[in-house]
Amino acid sequence: MAFSGYPIGNGIQRVYSAPDPPSQVADTANPELFSGILAADYAAISAAARVRNYSRGEILFLKGEIAQHVLLLTSGFVKITQIGFAGNAAIVRVNSPGDVLGASGVLSGGRHDTTAYAFRACRALSWEAGLFRVLAQRYPILHQNMVGILGRELLELEERFHEMATEKVGPRVIRQLMRLTSKMGVCVEHGIQINVSREELAQMTGTTLFTVSRLLSSWEDMGAVKPSREAVTICDHEVLLSTCLEQ
Repeated sequence: MAFSGYPIGNGIQRVYSAPDPPSQVADTANPELFSGILAADYAAISAAARVRNYSRGEILFLKGEIAQHVLLLTSGFVKITQIGFAGNAAIVRVNSPGDVLGASGVLSGGRHDTTAYAFRACRALSWEAGLFRVLAQRYPILHQNMVGILGRELLELEERFHEMATEKVGPRVIRQLMRLTSKMGVCVEHGIQINVSREELAQMTGTTLFTVSRLLSSWEDMGAVKPSREAVTICDHEVLLSTCLEQ
């Protein structure tokens, strides 16, 4: 099914990395966005996208900008941030391959309410906003899947808010490390390595760099973790979880 002749807007406010043709996209195993979609429809929807590559630290979109694209992350990681009135940054969410970015702003016809940075070098399928709305109307299950994704993200935010309101810093940091293990953990010789800095971990858990450094040092003495400048290796999950339950 072709989508030729669809007008693409020219008022792009950001200089993006040059897109690749869709055929060069690395396969993302069963992304939730395409759950339940027929193979022929999957092919048509994918063919309507472009591939964009982002280097580490590159901005995908800024808070307050008009939402112009929906992105399906196919490799790498993206951090979604909010900046407070005092200029302090909070990492609201870390997106991994298979996650969707920018959809809430596009489907509401509004603006982005967060800023997205490439946490590490990444690649994404990109649909122009108007085209994605057309696709969502043409394939209702696409819209249904998108609602489910946004609902899951909201649930995670509610869980983290509950942790912030009811738990001490230590358990919050441990729970966030557990979430990151499933999202971006890499098996190494001494355990599971999470490529996140102490400052980034502090921004995810509503605490300070000093506090995170102190906690990691304490857990390192227990043999539970091995921190480095831009990574934390989980060496003993059981010790770390028991620490969480004790606090």
